[in-house]
Amino acid sequence: MTTPFARSGPLWPVLERAGAVNASDWKHAATWLEHELPDGANRDLRIHWLTVPLAMWLKQRASQRSPLMVGLNAPQGAGKTTLTRSLVGVFSHVFGLRAVSLSVDDFYLRRDEQLAIAARHPGNRYLEHRGYPGTHDVPLGASVLAALRDGRDVALPRYDKSAHGGRGDRSADVTWVRGRVDLVLFEGWMLGFKPAASVNDEALAVPNELLRAYDAWDSLLDVFVALRMQSVEQVVRWRIEAEQAMRASGRPGLSDAEVEDYVRRFLPAYHLWRADAALTLTLDAERRPLLERA
Repeated sequence: MTTPFARSGPLWPVLERAGAVNASDWKHAATWLEHELPDGANRDLRIHWLTVPLAMWLKQRASQRSPLMVGLNAPQGAGKTTLTRSLVGVFSHVFGLRAVSLSVDDFYLRRDEQLAIAARHPGNRYLEHRGYPGTHDVPLGASVLAALRDGRDVALPRYDKSAHGGRGDRSADVTWVRGRVDLVLFEGWMLGFKPAASVNDEALAVPNELLRAYDAWDSLLDVFVALRMQSVEQVVRWRIEAEQAMRASGRPGLSDAEVEDYVRRFLPAYHLWRADAALTLTLDAERRPLLERA
């Protein structure tokens, strides 16, 4: 039996309606995550209200389509990397299924290409640094996703955010995926966003138009999951914390002031664009899944 705490989570009704609750799988997944995730005040919430129920929901979908191509839309600093790594682990160690994760960040343009984009749009603060639509190698991303969908061997590129004093560059390292997998998790802050019909900010109109090219990614995905914020201001704090952690690990990174300047450039995007998703969950300022009440 699952615990009352697990059954009180925001995704439980969704799982029950879908018939996607397996008590044994839940217990084994939670036990595995308890050993893998660092202890903390919100760990049980993240395990029982987010990671395990999402894994169960994805497992049911993956039983109907292989590989299941999933887009995860979540704001910067929300914990996408930890979540996708945990889901890959649960699929492998608990479900006996093969999963792989990758990020839109892996497809950022090389540093020289990013500088060229900025030079072509002088004064446009949205294209000065990596992040916005127009700063990714969309054809490369589409080719990698297509290879994963088709079960072909493919090298996943990796991006080094610490390069050039925290401004980033494409890494020489790659991760090879060989053969067919059961689940592909593709995550990113802007994944699934669609261009707005009108934009008042002329500078923002450029990435809004460039966003159309990203249909090449969206068309290869079967389902979208979205994690959203109560307030867009949360992302500023989250990204500062992430950069502080990178600096604390000994890797170069931006200062707090540089991070805030960088992240505040993205806040208009969160007001302008939104991804349509089959499953949506809201996170509070501590990244805890919220229990929505009528």
